[in-house]
Amino acid sequence: MLKYVALALGLLMGTQATALDLDAMTDNERAAFRAEIRSYLLENPEVLMEAIGVLEQREQAAKVNNDVTLAQTYAGQLFDDGHSFVGGNPDGDITIVEFMDYRCGFCKKAFPEVAALIAGDGNIRYIVKEFPILGEASTLASQFAIAVKIVAGDEAYKDVHDTLMEFRGDVTQNSLDRLAESLDLDVAAITVEMRGGEVAKVINDNRLLAQAMQITGTPTFIVQDQMLRGYVPFAQMEQIVAKVRDDR
Repeated sequence: MLKYVALALGLLMGTQATALDLDAMTDNERAAFRAEIRSYLLENPEVLMEAIGVLEQREQAAKVNNDVTLAQTYAGQLFDDGHSFVGGNPDGDITIVEFMDYRCGFCKKAFPEVAALIAGDGNIRYIVKEFPILGEASTLASQFAIAVKIVAGDEAYKDVHDTLMEFRGDVTQNSLDRLAESLDLDVAAITVEMRGGEVAKVINDNRLLAQAMQITGTPTFIVQDQMLRGYVPFAQMEQIVAKVRDDR
């Protein structure tokens, strides 16, 4: 709040200074002028709040424009990196990318809503970016999921991904091995692949992309060139998809 107050005062003083040339004033004249400004703002605080509101709007617009530029700049890595899981309708007219972490509570909250959106729409291409940021268990889960994709393919990956998103226990090597066994997957091959260079490269590439796009939290969604930082309720996500589609 103090930042906005300072900026707003600067804006107001700058406007007055242009008309009155504060540099040409004497020290006494400048002090009197500043006192008059202070008195006016104290008597009319709504003016200051209006200025703060304008500054907030400008700042938000700048952030949105910056996010659009980032999404457009890194479109190739977002939408066609050659290693990320592609679900939904691969030929859909709208692409949603999600940076997620299996231990992220808001990712888990968003999971059924995103699934419902994709299923109900029928024309959304959905890309998962494994982005483990919540400790060793998060990294272990992502290593496992990526290894499953490499060893057993996309269908097995989706089964594992969906199960891990709904999983509420501790992520350990033993719990992951049991999950692989329950899905009739090759536990030994997956375990070896988890420690391999290909899995490490996928996670590192995703982290570098997130860093370049100023993504620090999960979930983060990119809907074409619109970036949504954090959990977005189903109805709002549906509206955003519709607007992006209408604007094309």
